Amino acid sequence: MTSLLVIAKQPLPGRVKTRLTPPFTPGEAAALAEAALADTLDAVAATPADRHVLVLDGSPGPWLPSGFEVLPQYAGGLDARLAAAFAHCTGPALLIGMDTPQVTPDILAPALAFDRCDAWFGPAADGGFWALGLAVPDPALLLGVPMSVPETGAVQYERLRAAGLRTGLLPCLRDVDTAADAAEVAARAPAGRFAALHHRLNSGSQDTL
Repeated sequence: MTSLLVIAKQPLPGRVKTRLTPPFTPGEAAALAEAALADTLDAVAATPADRHVLVLDGSPGPWLPSGFEVLPQYAGGLDARLAAAFAHCTGPALLIGMDTPQVTPDILAPALAFDRCDAWFGPAADGGFWALGLAVPDPALLLGVPMSVPETGAVQYERLRAAGLRTGLLPCLRDVDTAADAAEVAARAPAGRFAALHHRLNSGSQDTL
């Protein structure tokens, strides 16, 4: 049974995308986070898998499409939370974050095929990673990896290689962390909710936030 998981925070002002403030207000940053999450969930929902799972810190909102199993996040550091998400899977699993609204089913689908790979790794432009796929989920592959530092991706990739896993590489994507990231991602995926909201905020139409 293949699982496609998204790990996310409920998009509440002051709790998400704080590095977007300034130039955006906490409310605007949360709205951008919600749009990014909605775009990500749409892409995941359109990607065939046996299970579509949202591993959530917080409560679901109207942005959650139907067909998702919702699991609470484990308490602890990000490495422990990612490891716990994989522990809910008994077969091949691909886990992504909520910070890449430019992701598409065409990018995700190959990483659910493990005929020639034991693992899939999606590097992020900031040195982290946006996706991790494991044919046999093993939480120990993540525990102890330093998160949110420039070498996060390199350390995680080396964990996979050191374990003897044949590892396929996914495209390098940019996470939305800063205002510059947001502008670049919006430009690369102009048809999504995130890009539309980003354009509206930057054009001065902020009456709904």
